[in-house]
Amino acid sequence: QVQLAESGGGLVQAGGSLRLSCVASGSILSTNVMGWYRQFPGKQRELVATITKIGDTNYSDSAKGRFTISRDNALNTVYLHMDRLKVEDTAVYYCSADRYGSIQPWYWGEGTLVNVSS
Repeated sequence: QVQLAESGGGLVQAGGSLRLSCVASGSILSTNVMGWYRQFPGKQRELVATITKIGDTNYSDSAKGRFTISRDNALNTVYLHMDRLKVEDTAVYYCSADRYGSIQPWYWGEGTLVNVSS
């Protein structure tokens, strides 16, 4: 069992930056792979980026070049730094964790809203 707590969302102007954080607690052995997903209204949740415990990363095409995922294993925390935000980045962002990097992650956070204004 893993609990994930996101923070850092909010209102930001287009072109600005935002940093999301997610703290994991519980069965830390099940957090070998952590990631960020986002969900637009009326659509399926989609992958943004993932990172392994040793630092290997993968990004969606929409995230490449603007978003950076990182983690601090001592703090059991994963981060998503977002630069040059666009209005179309507005979504609820969810933290995820599992042992193997499954297509469907084992655990989800409650989500944090990112609202990019023009």
